[in-house]
Amino acid sequence: MKKLITEFDVLKLIRLGATEIEIDENVIITPLAYDRIRHSNLKIIKRSSEEILKNSQASILPKKCVIGSDHTGVKLKAVLVDELKRKSFNVIDIGTFSEESVDYPDYAFAVAKKVLLNEVDFGILIDATGIPSAIAANKLPGIRAATCYNDFSAKSSREHNNANILVLGAKTLSNDEAKSILNIWLTTDFLGERHQRRLDKISAVEQKLLKKF
Repeated sequence: MKKLITEFDVLKLIRLGATEIEIDENVIITPLAYDRIRHSNLKIIKRSSEEILKNSQASILPKKCVIGSDHTGVKLKAVLVDELKRKSFNVIDIGTFSEESVDYPDYAFAVAKKVLLNEVDFGILIDATGIPSAIAANKLPGIRAATCYNDFSAKSSREHNNANILVLGAKTLSNDEAKSILNIWLTTDFLGERHQRRLDKISAVEQKLLKKF
C-alpha cells in the first residue's frame, strides 16, 4: 500500500525540529510537499521499509538522560531521578551524592559533555539557583542549557530555544514546582521555523569563534 506525504505532513515535521525526512519505496510525495521540503532545506533520506521499521522500533526505546548536581541539589536530584525512572527514562546519575561541598563546574561540564557527544538525549543540572551551572554548561558549543523557574519558562525554553539541558535551582523551587517544570519540559516540542533561524545564528557565531583557536 502506498503512503502519501502531503505538505501538512512536512510542516508538522518542521515544527518538531526535523532536519530530514525518511521515505521508502512505498512513499509518494505530493508536489506541494516537495516544494516545502526544498524551501525548508529538509534532507530526503531513502531507506528500505525494513530499515525504517527498525529505526521506528528503536525510537520507542526508553530515552536516556544524564543528571548532575552540586551539594545544594542532592536532595532535589534524588526526587527528580525517581520521577524520571517512574516515567521509564534511563537515568545516568553522575553525582554528587552527598551534601559535602563540591564545585558546580565539574558537574556542569560532565553533563554537558555527555549531551554534546550524543551519549544521552538530554541533561539536567541542579544547583542552588540554577544560574551558575547554566553559565558553565553553556561554555560548550552546541549546548543550550536553560535555567527554568516556572512552567512558562520551561515551555518556552523547549518551544523557542530547543534547550538540551534543563537547569533548576534547588533553593528557589519546591519539589512539586521542580517536578511540574520537568514534566512540561519533557513533553514540549521545539517549534522550529523562525526559532531555528535564530539558533542557527548562535551556532554560526560559535563555529566562527572555534576557528580562531
